[in-house]
Amino acid sequence: MADDGRAKRLKSSQDGGVADVVAELRGRVAELELENKTLRQENRQQAGGRIAALESENEQLRRRGQGEGTHEVLPVIVATVVTVDLSRVDTSIVAQISSFLGTAREMLSLALTCKSFGWRQPMSTLNWSLVEEVARQTVSSMTTDAEMSSVSRYVSGSMTWLSILHRDENLLVFDVLLGSYIEHQDGNKTVVSSAGGDYDRSVAVSSGYVMKSGAHYAEFLITGGPYIGIVRPMPGLDADAYDVFDFFSSEFYTDFLAQRSDDWGDSEVNVCEFSCCDGERGWADWHDGRFDNEWEGTESCQSGDIVGMLLNLDGGTLTVYRNNRRLGVMKTGLSGPYCWHVSLSKSQAGTDAVSIKRGALINSDGARRLN
Repeated sequence: MADDGRAKRLKSSQDGGVADVVAELRGRVAELELENKTLRQENRQQAGGRIAALESENEQLRRRGQGEGTHEVLPVIVATVVTVDLSRVDTSIVAQISSFLGTAREMLSLALTCKSFGWRQPMSTLNWSLVEEVARQTVSSMTTDAEMSSVSRYVSGSMTWLSILHRDENLLVFDVLLGSYIEHQDGNKTVVSSAGGDYDRSVAVSSGYVMKSGAHYAEFLITGGPYIGIVRPMPGLDADAYDVFDFFSSEFYTDFLAQRSDDWGDSEVNVCEFSCCDGERGWADWHDGRFDNEWEGTESCQSGDIVGMLLNLDGGTLTVYRNNRRLGVMKTGLSGPYCWHVSLSKSQAGTDAVSIKRGALINSDGARRLN
């Protein structure tokens, strides 16, 4: 009987333990289900909020696109200003770099970029800006010592090295035609030829190149028997007022003298020219008429010859060359401003024609350099 009691107690005890475990598991399942339900609710709330935010942003973009078009929204870039202390950079280095600029216009652009380049340098003996110094070096490399001695007086006056460089860069052209019987060849302003009737004379002037001081050399390739020389600049002369034209026609002297300016100076030579036909010279003061005569270099030229003219306003002389051979000093006592000019006509011998270009001066050592 005792054994049966023990068995019943054991069974009863086992049944009670299983029930507790089952109850505990059911409780844990309930907790997990509740937690899962809570998480699902939170996820739905978060997702709903995110979706709502995205929908709101999409709506704003849609409205902006309707109002402003379908432009892409570009990012805003804030520029950073960097200050460079140019005083720490050696001036000679900057000048060397600047010398690679090709033209006076490019150097002018550099001068306008900042004060350090374009303003005068207080530490410089001659008070030049950096750009002026570069222009001076460039001009020096293109000219002879004699030319430099005259050019420096320009700088101390109203002109600058930059303007001198700009002048020297420009080609010589015949920009003014006086009379109806002259024309440019094929639109080329460096070449003119006679046109129209026989012996109807007209003139071409390189008025854009006014020579006031220093030495200037030009070469003229000739056809026929033109006249070549120098004349006073007369920018106010009405080119359309003349049919036949000649600087030695006394009927026009009043018109010429009306163009006189103070810088003409005291020289009585207002026009002077070399006759390629017979080698004689002619000059006039526009008061007493024309003066023609032979001179030390009298020598006629032929078609295809190159007539060179050297105007040295430091010495007041005009020297003539034929095919690089010096004929001599054709005129002295010159002062004030002059321009190159040619006088042409058509005759039974043919049509006169002349081309002009800047020549090369001969230094004392025999080297040739552009003037």
